[in-house]
Amino acid sequence: MTGQRVPDNTAVRVALWRAMHVEVDAPPHVLVDEVGLRLVAPDDGWRERPDMDPVATRGFRAAMVSRARFVEDLVAEQVGHGVGQYVLLGAGLDTFVQRRPETAERLRVFEIDQPDTQAWKRARLLDLGLPVPDRLRWVPVDFESGQSWWDRLVAAGFDPARPAVVAATGVTMYLSKDTTAAALRRVAGFAPGSTLAMTFLLPDALVDAADRAGLQRAGQGARAAGTPFVSFYRPDEMLDLAREAGFAEVRHVPAATQADRYFSGRSDGLRPSSGEDFLLAST
Repeated sequence: MTGQRVPDNTAVRVALWRAMHVEVDAPPHVLVDEVGLRLVAPDDGWRERPDMDPVATRGFRAAMVSRARFVEDLVAEQVGHGVGQYVLLGAGLDTFVQRRPETAERLRVFEIDQPDTQAWKRARLLDLGLPVPDRLRWVPVDFESGQSWWDRLVAAGFDPARPAVVAATGVTMYLSKDTTAAALRRVAGFAPGSTLAMTFLLPDALVDAADRAGLQRAGQGARAAGTPFVSFYRPDEMLDLAREAGFAEVRHVPAATQADRYFSGRSDGLRPSSGEDFLLAST
């Protein structure tokens, strides 16, 4: 490691799960991301960590690559329609710019995240000599501290008059409902033609019985790491929030829809766990 500030524990876990998908799951791979593993550079025994058990975590691993693929397919589709801005709210250790240069070069990409995680990631990219093009803009923000991510986004070069794709995956469970509602109102005010893809955790009662215990363990782990899950949403509740925020169109995309799209016909039975769905909304 470089001696820089430590990245968010959740961001590291997601990066390692994405790498494990390539290492232990049979092709075809839903997402190929080994750049995150290079960033983290874990100790040799990382695969023996309890949260990396290849069997116990296969559903979560599949869910992580499924949601990333869903967003990246959406971004590519919107680029084809002329959208030129991509905002990642809670970017973590996402590596879209480094892995998808043919799409990223047609965009101005804004990564918004906690200052410590972002500073660490920037240092690691430089250490490894990985691409950090000028089209990638950094926006360090502490979401719950009252800092205005919108002001910092515009200061980083975001053009409010042009449409954008906005992605927020694996974020809303860590934020208060008021903070998420405020973010929805802000994004609903983006230029016409903008699209938001946001994930949210379902209450236990709406999670498939087979996945409930695993999601509860994930919640216990998040709490132990100092980043507890604080917000859960029924699909109708999230859709109502988006409508109230002012979005022109809103849609619920269940995890099962993504599973059917990316995992049908696999011989190994790999399938994402349930419990985290998407809100898809447009201005």
